[in-house]
Amino acid sequence: MASPAAPDLVHDDFAIWGVDARLVVSDAGALTQARRIADAALAAVTAATSRFEPGSELSRLNAGERPAGGVELSPLLAEFVAVALAAAADTAGDVDPTLGGDLDRLGYDRDFAALPLDGVTITVTRPRRPGWQRVSLDGRTLTLPDDLRLDLGATAKAHAADRIARRIAAETGADALVSLGGDIATAGTTGRLWEVLVQDLPGDPAQQIAIPNGAGVATSSTQKRRWRSDGQARHHILDPRFGLPADDVWRSVTVAAGTCARANALSTASIVRGLAAPGWLRGLGADARLVARDGSIVTTGRWPADLPSGTGRADG
Repeated sequence: MASPAAPDLVHDDFAIWGVDARLVVSDAGALTQARRIADAALAAVTAATSRFEPGSELSRLNAGERPAGGVELSPLLAEFVAVALAAAADTAGDVDPTLGGDLDRLGYDRDFAALPLDGVTITVTRPRRPGWQRVSLDGRTLTLPDDLRLDLGATAKAHAADRIARRIAAETGADALVSLGGDIATAGTTGRLWEVLVQDLPGDPAQQIAIPNGAGVATSSTQKRRWRSDGQARHHILDPRFGLPADDVWRSVTVAAGTCARANALSTASIVRGLAAPGWLRGLGADARLVARDGSIVTTGRWPADLPSGTGRADG
C-alpha cells in the first residue's frame, strides 16, 4: 500500500486476520479515535465470526448441537450471517457460506499463516449438494443442518470494512477509508473522491481508480492464500458445486459497487464463474476489472480508463 498523497489525509497501517489493513481519515485529530473504533469493531467481529478461534461464537455453533427449533445468535453474528445469505442469493449460490467443512477437508482449518506445506488426501466422488438454500435465518434464529459448517470468510471482511468506515465517519465527522486485505470501504459527507491502486501482486497490471465516499471496492484473487493439499496447490475460493478450488481462469477480479460487501460478492462469484463472468457482470451492469492468467484485462460496466482530477489518494 502506498501512502496517501492528498495533504489532508492521514493513515494508520496494521495487520489483522493475516492480512494488511489501513485506516485513512481526512482529519489528523480523528486518527486515534478511528483506530480505537476499528480495533473494538474488529475484536467483536473476530469473537463472533472467526472459524479459527475455538471460543468464537461461530466455532461453538459449528461444533455444537443443532436443535430442531434453531439456535439463537447474537445480534452481531446474526447480522453477518444475514449478509452472507444475501450474497448467496445475489450470486445464485456462487458465494456459499456453508463451505466451512469443505475448507477444513482441504486443510484450511486454521489461520492461514499456520497452514502446513501439505495437507490431507482429498477424495471427491460426486458434486456437492448446495448448502445455503438449506439454511434459514428468522430474525436471530438460525436453522443449520447437522452436515453443514458455516464459513463467513467470503463476506465478513468486506462487511466489516463497510461497518467500520461508516462508524468512523459518523463518530468523528471525518471522511474515512478502511482497507482490510484489499477490501475497501469509504464513508463521509463530502464529495471526496478516493484514489485507489488496483493491483493484486507486484508485477500484475496496475491501475489507479477513483471511488466516491460511500462506495466500496473488492478484489478476489486466486494467487493469494494458497497452500498445498494432496500434493496439489490450492486456493481459498471454492466452487460450491464441488467444494474444491475454482478453476483459476482469472488471476484476480476487482469490482466497484455501492458497498464493499456487494463488490466482494460479485468479485468472488466471478472467480467461481470463470469464463462466464464477464457476460454475467455486464448483465448486472457491474463495474469490474478481470485479469486473466496471461495478464490480459477484461473490463465491464463503467470501469474507468482515466483517473479524475482532484482526488485524495489512499491506496489499498
